[in-house]
Amino acid sequence: MTIGSERRELSRAEVAGQLRALGVEEGGVLLVHTSFRAVRPVEGGPGGLIQALRDALGPGGTLVMPAWTGDDEAPFDPRVTPASEDLGVVADTFWRIDGVLRSDHLQAFAAAGPRAAYIHRDPLPLPPHLPESPVGRVHDLDGQVLLLGVGHDADTTLHLAELIAGVPYGLPKHCTVLRDGRPVRVDYRENDHCCQRFALADEWLRARGLQREGLVGHAHARLARSRDIVAAALEHLERDPLVFLHPANAGCEECNEARASVPA
Repeated sequence: MTIGSERRELSRAEVAGQLRALGVEEGGVLLVHTSFRAVRPVEGGPGGLIQALRDALGPGGTLVMPAWTGDDEAPFDPRVTPASEDLGVVADTFWRIDGVLRSDHLQAFAAAGPRAAYIHRDPLPLPPHLPESPVGRVHDLDGQVLLLGVGHDADTTLHLAELIAGVPYGLPKHCTVLRDGRPVRVDYRENDHCCQRFALADEWLRARGLQREGLVGHAHARLARSRDIVAAALEHLERDPLVFLHPANAGCEECNEARASVPA
């Protein structure tokens, strides 16, 4: 028996009601990271979940989701390049909907609503989650972040906090862009690591009553303001700039690479 057949399908209206009860603000800006596998089944599938999110926000609200490609070698075409499989089916469905704006660079987000153009106002952000990026613009607009069936390890707003804090680690990365119709490699340094310790944000936000939690669909959901996530992270990064990295003896290769990148 499949997971979907074991669970009752929730209507779009029920899911919108769950979102409102959780604290999603009508007319607000909402950045969503989600796993449909955790949420399902929902009336209308991934598209039905997207519509429930838009129903909860109302016509004055702006919905934002990641839509990057994950392919550093191929030039990016926002009209046809699929979103990375790591982002899930909801994110890959959202950018394809008529009227949804998608960034014209490979570190793309998609947005729909009155503030969508503002969220996409900047050129290619390198590293990806600078203040001058869609994640940064959600922060500017005092938006909310919804983690739906995923934890803070998927929370791009914590990468924004790292960059604002000026963390000392960074790994060499590159991407490919089109210039005058020709592919060009662009090198940059990114605050990259395994992200598992982003889960610390749960206790930081819960301790201050800044994170609301509950069911949306069949998934555990976390909701917090972007500015609260960043402020909580900055407080701890000021004390320990390596707080998000596993200890050197923990055996995490990605975090050890990041530690090794810190200037002596």
